Amino acid sequence: MNKTYKNYFGFSTEPFISDIHCQDILVTPEIEAVSERIQYAVRLGAIALITGEVGAGKSTALRWSLEQFHPSEYKTLWITATSGSILEFYRQLLRALDNDATSMSKAFYTRTIRKEVRELIKEKGQKPVVVVDEASLLRMEVLTELHTITQFEGDSKPWLPIILAGQINLEENLRYRKALPLASRVVARGSLDAVKKNEMDQYLSHHLSIAGMKTQLYTDAALTAIYQGSGGIYRKANNLARGALIAAAVDKASQVIPEHVQIASSEIF
Repeated sequence: MNKTYKNYFGFSTEPFISDIHCQDILVTPEIEAVSERIQYAVRLGAIALITGEVGAGKSTALRWSLEQFHPSEYKTLWITATSGSILEFYRQLLRALDNDATSMSKAFYTRTIRKEVRELIKEKGQKPVVVVDEASLLRMEVLTELHTITQFEGDSKPWLPIILAGQINLEENLRYRKALPLASRVVARGSLDAVKKNEMDQYLSHHLSIAGMKTQLYTDAALTAIYQGSGGIYRKANNLARGALIAAAVDKASQVIPEHVQIASSEIF
């Protein structure tokens, strides 16, 4: 792909990337709502459920929300879910707790995880927060047993809050009878869906500004084309907006027009 568009338009950094600093994230009412639900669940030591379409901004919302917890008081245990067994999940969680011990015993893992959590809280003075991204990939076996690691001292100590984030089928999976012990611990649910046209326009302008661009590079018709082509989903809008800039630079155009967006759309899914 042609990278000269950055110089052509005068960007200081690559525009429309996902790896931006937390302070540069556009904090929308939806992100604030997700953060409130996460804080509530963490305060209660319970479970929050965050769902949304692919590319709707779940990971970004999680990053910003977790940034609000001071690292001296909280330890985020981040897990990217797989379709593996409950043993694989336990291994991931234990590694997040800085313990590389391995076993084929569920009892060993639950005992060791509880021990690490107790030490984290009582000796290091930190509160753990488990974040499971892509949780819609979790097997029913994992959803069936996951609640057991949150039980401390006769289930009287809510020491291990969990944030489950994934696609909308995650909520459906939790409705199965086998998953009800876990679902019963959910105290807050947030959803990130496709955004409206004015919200997408604000989002695109924000990303232009943090990449060093002070002027609007997209015509109104191009903004409409990006919105329609993305279906209001941020990730797809990022790809369309960036691809359209490349097409405009090749044309030596001063602004992006719908035809450039159309060219970009032929390169992505």
